Amino acid sequence: MSVYIILLIVVFIFLIILGVDLYKISYKIIKKFVQKKIATIFLSFLSFIPFIIGFLIDTTNAIVVDVYLVSIVYLTKFLFWIIEKISKKKFNEYKILGVGVILTTVIMIHGYYLVYHVVETDYKISTSKNIDPNGFRIVQVSDSHIGTTMNGKKFSEYMEKINELTPDILVVTGDFIDDNTSYEDMIDAANGFGKVKTKHGIYFVFGNHDKGYFNNRNYTEVEIRNALTSNGVIILEDNYADVTDKIVLIGRQDAGVENRSSAQELVKNFNKDKYFIMLDHQPNDYDNEKDSEVDLVLSGHTHGGQLIPLGQLGVLLGANDKVYGIEKRGNTTFIVNSGISDWAMKFKTGAISEYVVIDLEKIN
Repeated sequence: MSVYIILLIVVFIFLIILGVDLYKISYKIIKKFVQKKIATIFLSFLSFIPFIIGFLIDTTNAIVVDVYLVSIVYLTKFLFWIIEKISKKKFNEYKILGVGVILTTVIMIHGYYLVYHVVETDYKISTSKNIDPNGFRIVQVSDSHIGTTMNGKKFSEYMEKINELTPDILVVTGDFIDDNTSYEDMIDAANGFGKVKTKHGIYFVFGNHDKGYFNNRNYTEVEIRNALTSNGVIILEDNYADVTDKIVLIGRQDAGVENRSSAQELVKNFNKDKYFIMLDHQPNDYDNEKDSEVDLVLSGHTHGGQLIPLGQLGVLLGANDKVYGIEKRGNTTFIVNSGISDWAMKFKTGAISEYVVIDLEKIN
């Protein structure tokens, strides 16, 4: 039995326990004001509403909210239990429940805001290698999952903003589209790349969602590739591009692809005096990438941790080497982008939505 199935079973059990608790507490409150029979009918009706909303509108996000509600309500009950032991004061159950519900509401509203509010994140990286003395600007976009929180036209609007940043290159580190991305949105988003006028090109690596899992799209992988390349996008799959005579860009296939080339294989024939940038959708091969002595590795995939505490659990379980931000290991700098959008879950309680601007600076 997979960990995912076990987790769902545990969550379902907790939801039943919480549902019983909510019913009992709510019943006590309502019974004070109405007859017992009316209270029972009213609460029985209310108990079905979350399931109706969840399964008719958005099951995934209903589960997310329910899991947070379960966790926060029980955490609140535990904290109030400690307070009761210390203060010797007894709190009404419905007040404790109310605090938990209010906290959950505030956290989820803030998480909804974070997923839709896209910000620019800036990094400056210094190098002694012989790059252009005027510097070199990289803009990184990742995990747009077109159709989740933004359609193709909205993504295209962000490309117009990125164009104003005058990037030397634009790099896309995977999960551009998702299984449910419509053909129209895919085309609109791909056309957005055509609005970005870079000095040295737009480069793209596939993520684990781009090629689809369930074959439910009405377009093919060939059409995706054609939409990208017709807008000037260069797709890298375990190969490289000489961006300038001093900078080499290497794009890796997704970690889920069997027999992809190792980081060391991809750089073994190069002069290490050049500055090497590597695009790798999933940030889970840091040791090999550090040993390959590339200068900069750009990734996405994690959505910055997405939901507290999933991000750090991923690191602890070894699924990822890093969840978000910048880190240096040896001579290699690693950056994980939290994504300009999101996967099916329309909340980010532990991260922001962003595009990243990296300015390389030469030092003596």
